Amino acid sequence: MDKIFIFLQHILPQHLLSRWVGWLARLEHPVWLKNWLVHVFIRHFGVNMAEAADPDPTRYPSFNAFFTRPLREGARPLAQADILCPADGAISQLGAIEGGRIFQAKGQSFSAWELLGGDTERAPLFDGGRFATIYLSPRDYHRVHMPLAGRLTASRYIPGDLYSVNQVTAANVPRLFARNERLVCHFDTEVGPMAMVLVGAMIVAGIETVWAGQVAPPPREPVEVDYLSLPESVSLEKGQEMGRFMLGSTVILLFPRDRVCWDESYGAGVATRLGEKLGDFV
Repeated sequence: MDKIFIFLQHILPQHLLSRWVGWLARLEHPVWLKNWLVHVFIRHFGVNMAEAADPDPTRYPSFNAFFTRPLREGARPLAQADILCPADGAISQLGAIEGGRIFQAKGQSFSAWELLGGDTERAPLFDGGRFATIYLSPRDYHRVHMPLAGRLTASRYIPGDLYSVNQVTAANVPRLFARNERLVCHFDTEVGPMAMVLVGAMIVAGIETVWAGQVAPPPREPVEVDYLSLPESVSLEKGQEMGRFMLGSTVILLFPRDRVCWDESYGAGVATRLGEKLGDFV
């Protein structure tokens, strides 16, 4: 079955399918269709609506509004820690960036240079550093928050494929996260540079940030913004929302050498919750 799943992803029109799902997810009428889609999704994936700011699924104007629903106040208290989990989900992998490469799954890896869109200036900053890859499943809360306070210095949208990003695909598609559509956000933090990479996936209808709105899908070409050259800076506090996915995907964090260490309780497959301790400063 795994081979069939991978084969279908190679032959399916990934972008056409994802954009069609995006159109469907934005529909507000007919209301019965929107409500039916939401209820089917809740039942199939076991979504916990008790954590939502509005637990009534019929009050969301569209499927996208339901999918990116905010949490009720106090649902994710922030731990007293140097680095917080940026999202609900599960650790796909985490560890050291060795020889400029990031571990994806057994037998698979990709380079930080590829992931950052061929950025020859910034990629070397993370050689020997630490990475954490967090997978957001369909049932999870899909807003992404800051693991620590930071000032946005640059962003780069990178067009690409839209493979699924679950464990089966990660183990079978080479350089998966460096091939998929993604948004790279660079921040200056108290421990130096940090990259947050929001990776798109099959039927992900869009990626948004709190400062720029919808970033993907734009025209199918790279888009880079230098925020240090703009008159107004973008600074976000620890735990503050920074972006969201329209359907599930993956967040990858990168830090330089000897700046952070991950909490020993985390490993591949371990669940994460927004606001819990992810690591410490070195």
